[in-house]
Amino acid sequence: MSKILFVMTGADHWTLTDGTKHPTGYWAEEAAAPYRVLRAADHQVTVATPGGVVPPVDRASLGADANGGAEQAREIADTLASMTELDHPLAVADVDLDDYDAVFYPGGHGPMEDLARDADSGRLLTRALASGKPLAVVCHGPAALLAAVDPATGRNAFAGRRVAAFTDEEETLAGLADRAPWLLQTRLAEAGLTLDTGAPWAPHVVVDGNLITGQNPASSASLAQELLKHLG
Repeated sequence: MSKILFVMTGADHWTLTDGTKHPTGYWAEEAAAPYRVLRAADHQVTVATPGGVVPPVDRASLGADANGGAEQAREIADTLASMTELDHPLAVADVDLDDYDAVFYPGGHGPMEDLARDADSGRLLTRALASGKPLAVVCHGPAALLAAVDPATGRNAFAGRRVAAFTDEEETLAGLADRAPWLLQTRLAEAGLTLDTGAPWAPHVVVDGNLITGQNPASSASLAQELLKHLG
């Protein structure tokens, strides 16, 4: 049995260009699908958030339309209801990486609000990458990689790494690109990461050493299976 750390957003909104607070949180499928895969393999999950707040789910991610039908939506809701780890998260600042065998960051727009600039999370990511332990990140979760900056050099710890992330095209298709203060694909490229993009909404997982990234919600289960391979 391995111990997996889920680092999740604590933000329930994303501040748009006009100052509007767009309701958000973590995207349900991106937490539920990997959780099911990992627990089925008898791995243990611990949740951490900035400040140790209970992670809010994006209500829009719970509906049938967002999950390919009512049956799938019920399965995701049931999984989240079983995730008692969500009720008592650690604070990211208190996490000891040595206690875990792998780290996973689900997405949703929430990480664009908090994890993208959370220094504690940035330091954790930098250590996780250097440790060689599996580090899995999906959809908007790669926003957290932007905080992994060496204060001495200003260089991002993930610069030069090949990653998948929610694309600018997908943000446009989702209807938020023209109101977004910044776009994830563009900002990651500016930080020196190499974006490997697949078709919109289709599963797409990229592996670069111990870094495993997925492009969108549909990539969550495939990413979790890849994480299992790395855990052996």
